[in-house]
Amino acid sequence: MIKADERREEIADYVIKLGQVRIDDLVEHFGVSRMTIHRHIDQLAHQGVLRKLHGAVTVQPSGLYESAFRYRVTVGRAEKDALAHAALDYVEAGQAVMLDDSTTANAIAPLLLDIKPLTVISNSVATAALLTNVDDIDFICLGGQYHRTYNAYIGLVCENAVAQLRANLLICSASAISGTTAFIQDQHVVRVKQAMFAASTKRILAVDHSKFDKVALHVFDDLTRFDAVLTTHGISDAQAQKLEQAGVKLRVVTMARS
Repeated sequence: MIKADERREEIADYVIKLGQVRIDDLVEHFGVSRMTIHRHIDQLAHQGVLRKLHGAVTVQPSGLYESAFRYRVTVGRAEKDALAHAALDYVEAGQAVMLDDSTTANAIAPLLLDIKPLTVISNSVATAALLTNVDDIDFICLGGQYHRTYNAYIGLVCENAVAQLRANLLICSASAISGTTAFIQDQHVVRVKQAMFAASTKRILAVDHSKFDKVALHVFDDLTRFDAVLTTHGISDAQAQKLEQAGVKLRVVTMARS
């Protein structure tokens, strides 16, 4: 007999794979009662893994809510890989490099093994798992309140920790971009990112083209304040030209052919 936590894991994986699923479809797929499905979904929503809608459940983001880290890490892998390799151009051995909790920054983390020695600073648990106990990388984990949705530490403790440090380079991402403004859904996450921005000498923003012409609830910063804004092909020529004319240091990254 399947245990409750195992069933919840199966439900989470199923919804993460599809993005959004109707409650009726979950009942049919798993062969359990509607009450059982609702109980599991309520628990997963409480953990920040899924979001419950009217008659359905989703892991997809909105302007107010970010999707779960474990879902985001599976989306747009080619774009994340292209951005990660491009971001390496700004990393030099001997630097202190700060990475935010984004899945884009997490894609950069394993590539840093080829550029040592480094000091790497991050609030991401996934990045910590990749870089702790690596020779010639001094890893500083920014503590704080752990948030399951982001698989990261956020909050006042994290902000205060960032404020006590200075990094040569910040590599970060954003939830949405409208005009020359970068946005983040969560107020606690944006405060940590803004603290990282203030604590870094050079700042690189890496966002795939799908983030443009969208908004989220909280303003992060203006694109003109970043030393480089990396994005992927898919952004229109007119849009790229408009950003460059506004003073944005835009770099469009070519993705590897599959």
